[in-house]
Amino acid sequence: MVATQEEQKRNAPAESRESRRSTDLLHTDRGDTTIEETVVQKLAGMATREVPGVYAMGSAARRAFGAMTERIPGSQTNVSGGVSVEKGERQTAIDLSIVVEYGTSIVEVSQGIRRNVIQSVERATGLEVLEVNVNVTDVHLPEDERPEEDARKPLE
Repeated sequence: MVATQEEQKRNAPAESRESRRSTDLLHTDRGDTTIEETVVQKLAGMATREVPGVYAMGSAARRAFGAMTERIPGSQTNVSGGVSVEKGERQTAIDLSIVVEYGTSIVEVSQGIRRNVIQSVERATGLEVLEVNVNVTDVHLPEDERPEEDARKPLE
């Protein structure tokens, strides 16, 4: 006996029913709601920065460029740096590049990022997050910090 679609929906796990219900809210009889990739990027970037152990996001070149542009009067902090998104109509996949603090567990940080990003993006957008890939590009060491006056001294 072949199960009907309605029977399959009823027998589906609660989690997938909930996910399907929230994405159906984006496409209704009264119209569609579309969400741009930049929205998902910003949400994922903010959710990632909330996780303890994340020092920065993006590659070294990206962070250097961001540091220069942030010094321009009127510029805003780029919260989507280090975030790449592939988005379909109802689902999304997210790639993140991060720098972790020295002494933190990379495994725990990446698990925390996945939990936080999935929860934030799914709650805010109704999109199903299929995967969150975390690329750790560097470890921030305490000696990487130099007081600003040392940075301005001419090299001898």
